[in-house]
Amino acid sequence: MQQTILRITEKVLNGGEISEEEGLQILTAQGSEYTLFMAGAHSIKEKYLGNCIDLCSIINAKSGRCAENCSFCAQSSHHQTETPVYDLKSCAEMVRGAVEAEKEGNHCYGIVTSGTAVSAGAEFNRIIEAIGRIAREVSIAPSASLGILSEQTAAALAGAGCVTYHHNLETARSFFPEICTTHSYEDDVATVRIAKQSGMQVCCGGIFGLGESLAQRVEMGLTLRELAVDSVPLNFLNPIVGTPLEKNNFLTPIDCLRIITLYRYLLPNKRITVCGGREKNLRDFQATMFMAGASGTMVGNYLTTTGRAHADDLQMIKDAEVVINACHS
Repeated sequence: MQQTILRITEKVLNGGEISEEEGLQILTAQGSEYTLFMAGAHSIKEKYLGNCIDLCSIINAKSGRCAENCSFCAQSSHHQTETPVYDLKSCAEMVRGAVEAEKEGNHCYGIVTSGTAVSAGAEFNRIIEAIGRIAREVSIAPSASLGILSEQTAAALAGAGCVTYHHNLETARSFFPEICTTHSYEDDVATVRIAKQSGMQVCCGGIFGLGESLAQRVEMGLTLRELAVDSVPLNFLNPIVGTPLEKNNFLTPIDCLRIITLYRYLLPNKRITVCGGREKNLRDFQATMFMAGASGTMVGNYLTTTGRAHADDLQMIKDAEVVINACHS
């Protein structure tokens, strides 16, 4: 088996692609076989991205009352949760968040709103104003996550200076109907394509631990490879009371590391960022995510759950002997 793992790793290092079957080998590897895959992922990450990592953060700019019924989401109006509900924050608040993110050394700052989409109108104009100010006044890449895009809204965001559009597929196409029925998978795929066509980079990934199979974890990665997304956020379910998945607790720390490793093999030259749920699911293994192939992490708070103290994350990064990228482009 050792020679097989080395062959798979060498193939990726030489520009080849792994198959679905090889992806499943990573997700089912145990003990020293997995650590060989981890070492391979580490070498792949270092070949394409060096020893640097990127940090990103978000602002939950509009919370709750979402018409979508995503089973994991605390902001869905279909579920009974204790998540705060509030309207769109002011332009000044959104810009202030970017200034704080810049001070903390982050490379990307995302404005995130709940809901299916943000249509043309007062709210969208306020977001456009905030993105424009961030692009002009702050040395950080502005990002937005506003749901489904039209060609018009994508063009407006790109024109305002939005560098990256974030829109997750959430899970594999074959499992998506188990998670959401209020919009189609193709709606999400179309948004990714529209964002790319507008000239923005696309940050697109998903969430694991929803009940998907190992094959479906590979399936989503193959879809992301086909879509040629620019960066991939990996989230691990932090079950929220009041949602249909409140009792889902399927992931172990090593499961999470296997997923990170899988995505490094599937998407060798892409930025892979570990985001929501890392504290709960990786636990004492958090620093190991960089050895498993991650090239970044989200810091600060998430949409509806709190993250770790910034000083703790900086210590983790130092302990992992990786370097925060000072020259992100």
